[in-house]
Amino acid sequence: MANFKIATFNANSIRARLGIITDWLGREAPDVLCVQETKVQDKDFPVEPFAQIGYHCEYFGQKSYNGVAIITKEPPADVRKGFGDGAETQEQARLIAATVRGVPVVNTYVPQGFEPGSEKFAFKLEWFKRLRAYLEKYYSPDTPLIWTGDINVAPEDRDVYDPAKLRGHCGFHPDEQAALAALTEAFGFVDVFRKYVDEPEQYTFWDFRLPRSVQRKLGWRIDHIFATKTLAARSAHCFIDIEPRKLPKPSDHTFLVAQFDV
Repeated sequence: MANFKIATFNANSIRARLGIITDWLGREAPDVLCVQETKVQDKDFPVEPFAQIGYHCEYFGQKSYNGVAIITKEPPADVRKGFGDGAETQEQARLIAATVRGVPVVNTYVPQGFEPGSEKFAFKLEWFKRLRAYLEKYYSPDTPLIWTGDINVAPEDRDVYDPAKLRGHCGFHPDEQAALAALTEAFGFVDVFRKYVDEPEQYTFWDFRLPRSVQRKLGWRIDHIFATKTLAARSAHCFIDIEPRKLPKPSDHTFLVAQFDV
């Protein structure tokens, strides 16, 4: 068996965060980095800086909003972009999938939802249903699969800095938590981070609007790495790298990393 290292990161503009990402790749050297909120059209994706450090890029983007990418040491196989279910005349760039070293990876940027009761919130809940149909079409709970990305849901009280205050807000609403739980249970997904880390105050996102949010531990755990049971059993480690969030001009998210023996 060989080590397989995968990470996820909401860049909040891949071009704005390019130096942070390439430096991190040079230091951590994952096999796969899944990126969300790239905010760049495909024709403008910064392929060359990644090629210079030995990484291949697959991407699905749109102007100014959304956008996802899978950045890999080895060229991936079976690349798919979007649901392809015909449910929208113009698909938002929120899903990209590929197989890397024999491991299927689905990278998603789940809609944020705006606020409960809004059309965008209903769209978010429907998006989870579409994702379940997509997974059932292409994959099986009995085989290795990683689903990762900015999922935009904190599953439990310990995943937000003030559950009493935030309960019912977008990202920490029972309807969203139920939608996430229905999908993970249907597919037998294991939250790999929680397999290894039980403690509270483990966050991947800190709102720019809250002063010194990182230092004050005012965060949310909304970025996740899920694996089917057969693959989760071969996981070795999972951790949040908080240091990039402390750098000048960071994303409001940071890197989540998992390792597997595959």
